[in-house]
Amino acid sequence: MTGAAFGIGSETARVLARDGAVVVCLDIPANQAALTQFASNIGGHAIALDLMADNAVNELIQTLTSQLGVLDIVIHNAGITRDKTLRKMSAEQWDAVMHLNLEKIISINQALLEKGALNRDARIVGVSSISGIAGNFGQTNYACSKGGLAGYTRALSKELPNGITVNAVAPGFIETRMTSKVPLIAREMGRRSNAFSQGGLPLDVAEVIAYLSQPASQSLNGNVLRVCGQSLLGR
Repeated sequence: MTGAAFGIGSETARVLARDGAVVVCLDIPANQAALTQFASNIGGHAIALDLMADNAVNELIQTLTSQLGVLDIVIHNAGITRDKTLRKMSAEQWDAVMHLNLEKIISINQALLEKGALNRDARIVGVSSISGIAGNFGQTNYACSKGGLAGYTRALSKELPNGITVNAVAPGFIETRMTSKVPLIAREMGRRSNAFSQGGLPLDVAEVIAYLSQPASQSLNGNVLRVCGQSLLGR
């Protein structure tokens, strides 16, 4: 579970642990204290690793395979925003978002498949976004990364060995630490754009991810499920 220290990541890890999974919680070294405490609380393991580092994927795969052997569930939740209009966006801001939100997911999946590190009925779930479906002002990089993840999910589902599934969720506006930094007007617009006129909770997303992670979800493959309270965006 990447991006496991807070928000959707920690809530999903908690739900998976509730359902019987032993969760390996990964987050950046800056969050190590919170990550370690959280992982201990749910009976899981903590890995403090910056996925943006050059050798991070190799280091992660080596750690996982040496300690766990094969994996049953892989949740790609880690992500960042670097919001600017395209005219004002630097190459570094564009590249950072694409690198973590999409390219690292692809690299991790490829490495797991090459190493045979996935169980024969493993579940892979990525966290996309309504922004990747509908777009959002000032988020061309973020929307591109999340829209790319949706397309990648659909394509990868056609290539995976029989039994392994890959799906994604596309949350709408969710009340998290990350969205709390969004300007107030934008937050209110996000809250009021769905049928409930309020922001969603991390638990709303976590329960959907947890279902997609179960053996019972075997008939779902290559799907991008909106978790948005019937948001008007992208309709």
